[in-house]
Amino acid sequence: MSDLTALTGVVTTDLAAVTRGRFVSSESFEKTVTSGVGWLQANLSLTPFNLIAHPNPWGSSGDLRLLPDPDARYRTSNTGSDTAFDLVAGNLIELDGSPWSCCTRTILVNALSDLKAQTGLSIVAAFEHEFQLLGADIPKEHVMSFAGLRRADGFASQVMTALQEAGLNPEVIISEYGEDQFEVTNAPATGVTAADRAVVLREIVREIARNRGWKASFAPKTSLSSVGNGVHIHFSFADSDGKAVTYDAGGPSGLSNVAASFCAGVLRHLPAMTALTASSVSSYYRLKPHNWSSAYTWLGDKDREATLRICPTVTIGGRDPGKSFNIEYRAADATANPYLALAAIVRAGLEGLKEKLPCPPVHAGDPEELSEQQRAERGLRRLPESLAGALDELKKDPVVTSWFSDVFLETFLGLKAFEMQSLDGLDEDSICARYRAVY
Repeated sequence: MSDLTALTGVVTTDLAAVTRGRFVSSESFEKTVTSGVGWLQANLSLTPFNLIAHPNPWGSSGDLRLLPDPDARYRTSNTGSDTAFDLVAGNLIELDGSPWSCCTRTILVNALSDLKAQTGLSIVAAFEHEFQLLGADIPKEHVMSFAGLRRADGFASQVMTALQEAGLNPEVIISEYGEDQFEVTNAPATGVTAADRAVVLREIVREIARNRGWKASFAPKTSLSSVGNGVHIHFSFADSDGKAVTYDAGGPSGLSNVAASFCAGVLRHLPAMTALTASSVSSYYRLKPHNWSSAYTWLGDKDREATLRICPTVTIGGRDPGKSFNIEYRAADATANPYLALAAIVRAGLEGLKEKLPCPPVHAGDPEELSEQQRAERGLRRLPESLAGALDELKKDPVVTSWFSDVFLETFLGLKAFEMQSLDGLDEDSICARYRAVY
């Protein structure tokens, strides 16, 4: 490390899933903990292409404070930069200290608080990221192979070292199915920490790649013909005593009553939620049948085409399956704000718990081979096939829209409309290229 002044970034992640913020001297960081740093409302209308959407509710007036959460500080000296990586997640508040209704991190905190207050349950979650290295002049090897990872040995080892030092508790990094594609997973964490870790993982991976002269792209499709990059959100439940309550050996595919009702709520509101978890035009090039992503409101047992996948458990040596039993939400990617995506899952699941919805059918097989009537009988509805369609579904669902303030919805819908408008006239490969460059 050099003798340069160390800087600490106080950050927020916006509706375009871009993490933005302000830097302060690390020596003076503690002074910001009570009063924060300045921010403005119109920043929430920034598109991923760095234009402020017009029209928007904010205009040029107004001020906020970005208040750092000292318990969400992540530091590592292993990214290859001249100074240490030092990021602190923050909450956006009004000047009097009251919460701002459009802060995505606060939206998740409130959803988790309501889940706890109304059911006694806590969410344990982990975000599993796929990304591709662009511009890396490294030999080609078989996908998912030992050699495939070793060819990027310095990079992969550096990523794991940096994530570990930052406190993310990484589990594995693998060479994935796509060309120059990798996947990184973190161990599960409780509540908002899981989403914080998703933000930090993306920034650390990007910084390490950038310092090697490469680009790490988390875009859902780096080209129309490429394998997609998803973000798989794993979740399970703990009761007020910290006991895992997702598994029941006698339940359908091992689902407890709690998990079954939660999944039913997610599937009921899934079409309207999709815009919040797959938030770009190119997201819908990935969410197609036979693409190992997801395309239907489908609860499946160990099936990677299902939107909600009941994950396998290991019982080797008499291990308790209940401790690792979890469900994976697969209709998400890195163009979605991780706080907003997890909040939508929590809110939808809470609706299912409040109504004590029965377990949805656990479907096996290809929905495309069923008739429309058979799919309807099994609750298999096609997910929106475009961002425009997803936004229409969002606007039509009064339950989902009730989770947010009117001004938040106005901002989100306006931002996405402006984003789509900015891509008018481009073919699908050109659209992929635009997102590839910014994610």
